[in-house]
Amino acid sequence: MFKRLSSGFAKWQNARQSRLTQGFRPCYKASGFYPNYVDRERRKGTYVNKSELIDAIAAEADISKAAAAKALDGMVAAVTDALKKGDTVTLVGFGTFYVGERAERSGRNPKTGETIKIPAARSPKFRAGKALKDAL
Repeated sequence: MFKRLSSGFAKWQNARQSRLTQGFRPCYKASGFYPNYVDRERRKGTYVNKSELIDAIAAEADISKAAAAKALDGMVAAVTDALKKGDTVTLVGFGTFYVGERAERSGRNPKTGETIKIPAARSPKFRAGKALKDAL
């Protein structure tokens, strides 16, 4: 049934096959379950990375890819600088980038069970605009 490469490999392969035929699914591929980062086809929609976004900007604005890359990098840098200052960036119809504040709170170290202080933090957030919501 299996090609015999070595005694250890053949035993492992036979044991694996018997588990699969008995309904035990020890791995992702055997069970048909794939985490989201493995199987992108099963998720609704598609992923767009930076190079694909640059291609789309270049095609839509009828400019070169180099110019589109500079425009995207400039936009990201401008939004980042504004958020560092604590400003809000609003693109009408698209959405608003803002800084969210999280207060200091107490938590528990899961290993030791002792109470620890979690410091206050600032994090970037995005709120979608009406036109973007309606487009979806």
